[in-house]
Amino acid sequence: MNRIASVAVGALIAFMLASSMLFIVDQRQFAVVYALGEIKDVITEPGLKFKLPPPLQNAVLLDRRVQTLDSPESRPIFTAEKKSLVIDWLVKWRVSEPRQFIRNNGSDMRNVENRLSPIVQAAFNEEVTKRTVLAVLATEREKVMNDVRKRLEDEAKQFGIEIVDVRIKRVDFSANITDSVYRRMESERKRVANELRSTGGADGEKIRADADRQREVIVAEAYRDAQKVKGEGDAKASALYAEAFGRDPQFAQFYRQLEAYRSSFRNKSDVMVVDPGSDFFKAMRGSGGAGPTPAPARK
Repeated sequence: MNRIASVAVGALIAFMLASSMLFIVDQRQFAVVYALGEIKDVITEPGLKFKLPPPLQNAVLLDRRVQTLDSPESRPIFTAEKKSLVIDWLVKWRVSEPRQFIRNNGSDMRNVENRLSPIVQAAFNEEVTKRTVLAVLATEREKVMNDVRKRLEDEAKQFGIEIVDVRIKRVDFSANITDSVYRRMESERKRVANELRSTGGADGEKIRADADRQREVIVAEAYRDAQKVKGEGDAKASALYAEAFGRDPQFAQFYRQLEAYRSSFRNKSDVMVVDPGSDFFKAMRGSGGAGPTPAPARK
C-alpha cells in the first residue's frame, strides 16, 4: 500500500514538474522566457514550448494583437486663433520589440498606456496650436493625424511598440465657447425667422389686397352686366306692354287696375279707408268696371 502511495506521489511530482517546464504559446502572443530575472529568450512562433522549472526560468506571455488607447480625458487645446478646442483621439498600437517592452514597461499593458497618453496629448497640442479651427476641423484634419503619428513613432521605439494609426474621434469647442456659439446661432436663427415672418406677412397682405381688388372688380362687372341685361329686359317688356296695350286700351286699363289691387292688398294686415264710390273700385262694381264691355247679344 505504501508502495502504491509512493508511486502516486512520484507521478504527481513528475506531472507538476513537467507542467512547470512545458507551456503553450498562442499565435496571438509573444512569450518572454526569464532566467533568474534576466531575459533569456523571446518566442514568437506558436506551439508547445519547453523551459526550465521555476525558479530557474519563468515565462511571460504578451499580447501581440493591435491595442487601442483612447484619450483618458478631454483637455482644451488652443488653436492659432486662441480658440479653445476639445479633441477626443485614439491610438492603435502593438508590441513590436518584446525585450524592449519588458525592460521599460514590465508585462502589464496598462503601464505603457499610462506613459503613452501624455505623450500623445502633447503631440496633439503642438500640432493644433499651429493651425486654425477650420484647418483642424476640415482642411488639415488628416494632416494633423499624420503629423501626430510621425511624432509618436520615435517616442514609441523606446517602449518597444509600434504605432499603427492615430485618429481624431471628435472635435468640439469647450463648454463656455459652445454656449456662446449656441446663443449666437439661436439669435441668428430667430432673426432669420422674424425676417421670414415679416416677409410672409407683407406678401400675405399684398395677396389679400389683390384678391379683394379682384373681387370688387368682378362684383362690379357682374352688377354692370346684370343691370344691362335687366335694362334690356325691361325695355323689351315695356315694348311688349306698349304694343299689347295699344291694341286694346280698355284691357290695358283693366290690367293696370288689377296690378293696383295686387300692390294695395299685398298683405292681409294692410288696411285702406277709401270711398267705395271712387274710381278705384270700378272693376269691383261689375258693369261699371274698366273691363271690356261685352258685345250685345245677337238675335
